[in-house]
Amino acid sequence: MRILLVSLNRVRFPYPVYPLGVDHVAGAISPPHEVRILDLCPLDPAEIGPALARAVRELQPGAVGLSIRNVDNEDQLSVGAFLDDLRHAVAAVRSATAAPVVLGGSGFTLYAAELMEALRPDYGLVGEGERARALFDAIARGASAERLPGVALPGRPPPPPRPVEGGARAPRAPAGGNPALDFYLQRGGILNLQTRRGCAFQCVYCSYPLIDGRASRATPADAAAAEAKHLEAAGARYLFITDSVFNGDPAHALAVADAFRRARLGIPWSAYFAPLAPPPGFYDRMAEAGCTHVEFGTESLSQAMLRRLRKAFRPEHVLAAHEAARRAGLHVAHFLLLGGPGETAATVDETLDAAEHLDAAALFFFCGMRIHPGTELAVLARAAGQIAPGQNLLAPVFYEPAAISLAAIAERVARRAAGRRGWIVGSGSERAAALQRMYEHGHTGPLWEKLVA
Repeated sequence: MRILLVSLNRVRFPYPVYPLGVDHVAGAISPPHEVRILDLCPLDPAEIGPALARAVRELQPGAVGLSIRNVDNEDQLSVGAFLDDLRHAVAAVRSATAAPVVLGGSGFTLYAAELMEALRPDYGLVGEGERARALFDAIARGASAERLPGVALPGRPPPPPRPVEGGARAPRAPAGGNPALDFYLQRGGILNLQTRRGCAFQCVYCSYPLIDGRASRATPADAAAAEAKHLEAAGARYLFITDSVFNGDPAHALAVADAFRRARLGIPWSAYFAPLAPPPGFYDRMAEAGCTHVEFGTESLSQAMLRRLRKAFRPEHVLAAHEAARRAGLHVAHFLLLGGPGETAATVDETLDAAEHLDAAALFFFCGMRIHPGTELAVLARAAGQIAPGQNLLAPVFYEPAAISLAAIAERVARRAAGRRGWIVGSGSERAAALQRMYEHGHTGPLWEKLVA
């Protein structure tokens, strides 16, 4: 059967993110199915409907899979909600073909019930995309998908996301299978890979465990290195590892870094890191393997807030990790997420004061925590009356601390950030726009060092 896989993500801040999940779905279903990928990220809004119609007309697919990465931009200072865009994409497909429409992706997994009702697809796929093979096989045979794991059907509660049995992960389809590859290579040159699924951390706001589960399922280090070399051959000038927390398993992170070094990976790379107290020499090993940038999910520098957010580190660990990464010659960014349960003017100031000691780093401040269903933050928000009975969270809802408004937090942060080159407040800031322009003019990699220069 011919299948059209469509990546609906069009977010380009701070750089366009290659649709890794679609590659893994394509790898899971072909062969036997013939797959074509349509990536909407390069397109302007007016081009989307015609592009979808043209792809359907040319391929005549037996099914269309729509991958939903995000339902909004999660930025309270510059809210962008994507539901109308998703509706338009489904309508464009429906107007071009009677083939079944299948929704999937991380955004769909978090909001499966809401999106099944709002978008009315024929099927949904909750959780890991490797399950798409069984669903598309059933569609091709005209068989029922009612009992297939992970499949959501109209009019029924969707199943909870569960890891694929045995932790199987399909190899990704060749990067060249996405006709939009050059778009990413020309705007930052960054391609991505995942070396481990599952997150055991307990952060109150985080949706990663809901998507990937908590049990760690790692790709063998040498296989990750082989994938990295494939992406280098495909034209990548930089790699980003999309693991929820690359150093959540330090032994695995070190094994991957060592495998990159043995494979003589010729391009630099970076990843998400937690600012945990690092093992001796950890960041030196990262640098020796070609890592050039470290992206810390720091969130707060107030001990009281870190405890309330259920983070696995303390402010002194953040400083130790920062200093170790800087000593290793790595460029560092910290992402700070303010406005959680118990936030006060004093805890905001505590974070801002401590941030002064994070030298030569880009600091990205986000003022407001997006509430996702199934998280502890959602439980706390409902208990505080911030979410009405029966209210769904598909439209962006941000937690409101009792002691200080999000507007007051944003004003406080903006006042302190004024005149500081490396302090970026929200995705809509002038500095964020400058970062995007650098990518459009051929710069490569995260570029944090240019923000602080």
